[in-house]
Amino acid sequence: MDPMTLIGIALAFAAIFTSAILEGGNPMAMFFLPPMLLVFGGALGAGLAGNTLKDAPKFGKAAIKSLAGKAVQPDRSLGTVVQLAEQARREGLLGLEEAAAKVDDPFLKEALELAIDGTDPEDLQDVLMGRIEAKKAADKHGAKFFADLGAYAPTVGIIGTVLGLVHVLENLSEPETLGHLIAAAFLATLWGVLSANVLFLPMAARLKRLSELEVASMEVVLEGVLAIQAGSSPRVVARKLASLLPPGTAAPATGAKKAA
Repeated sequence: MDPMTLIGIALAFAAIFTSAILEGGNPMAMFFLPPMLLVFGGALGAGLAGNTLKDAPKFGKAAIKSLAGKAVQPDRSLGTVVQLAEQARREGLLGLEEAAAKVDDPFLKEALELAIDGTDPEDLQDVLMGRIEAKKAADKHGAKFFADLGAYAPTVGIIGTVLGLVHVLENLSEPETLGHLIAAAFLATLWGVLSANVLFLPMAARLKRLSELEVASMEVVLEGVLAIQAGSSPRVVARKLASLLPPGTAAPATGAKKAA
């Protein structure tokens, strides 16, 4: 689990509450159920309305991933691929069959199985690139859902404020209640802007970042297996894969856990 998103959200709320306290306000006054229900329920409803029924369970998983998902480093399989390249150099591609069965990464395992089965390099690349593109599309859909919530929430908050002000106008004959009613009305706008910028948009950005890291790792695996299939030396494989990594990323060619 990478807790950075939770840390960031907690820091943002802490800054907001501290500011409210320093200004002499009561942060607990923000937690008023009607505007919160309107903003979160309205934004969620609007977001779901733009998708299909089968999409809904995916968004729940995406929410959990955005908050508690583990960040995959692009170089996570580099050491394993180099070890496999060394074994393939000694024993040939068929010698990797037993090692492939022990690989934990499903993408690397599939790539190795295709290579061991004698799949043409172009066909192998097409199949694996298809997997990568499908991964990108699925991740993009999840991130877009939370980005949409970030766009809907402020507008729904404004709707809540308008409804609250209408209620204020209905009670002009009771001036002692107007202050409370006006404050409650503007809480809807507050929660609309706050939820968008502190929750929904950061969650969308987090999903995009996790997807970028996972896709980068898959691309390293793809190039590595193609190099192994072409009979490249382990040193060349290591250098080729290291060239795909972002600057400053550790790229150990040895010392990783062996695949066999």
